Amino acid sequence: MRIARGTVVSIDYTLTDDDGEVIDTSDGDEPLVYLHGEGQIVEGLERELEGKKAGDEFSVDIPPELGYGEESGEAPIRVPRSALPKSPEPEVGMDLHAESPDGEEQTFWIVDVADDHVMVTADHPLAGLTLHFDVTVREVRAATEEELSHGHAHGPDGHHHH
Repeated sequence: MRIARGTVVSIDYTLTDDDGEVIDTSDGDEPLVYLHGEGQIVEGLERELEGKKAGDEFSVDIPPELGYGEESGEAPIRVPRSALPKSPEPEVGMDLHAESPDGEEQTFWIVDVADDHVMVTADHPLAGLTLHFDVTVREVRAATEEELSHGHAHGPDGHHHH
């Protein structure tokens, strides 16, 4: 079976930066499992996976506009620690979710932590970077009706929401 919209895909991957430093990998861990066509992985990688089948291996460079976007150039925003949830303890790289005035959920990433505040940005930590992926497709299967209606893949034991 080939990867297409509505298939559940399992991949092993290693993501590196321009210097070859590993940013993320599934090596030594479970493969990444996602529902193809639902925007659950970066657009450029999803495009490259289209039409591939189990056993295919490839390397691809994803430009920022098809990855996590370009950096906005906007200065980080200061948020008092009192405005944050009590736990977990804030750390650089952690994401925070907030509601915009129009009711949309927005994601921010912590870029600095101080005693009384944190600095956040709407830029993903990988914004502006070209993403270098080495990928092996492990499995491709048709999504179940339940997976399609929920918009995400379920684990081998059935329903898993994270």
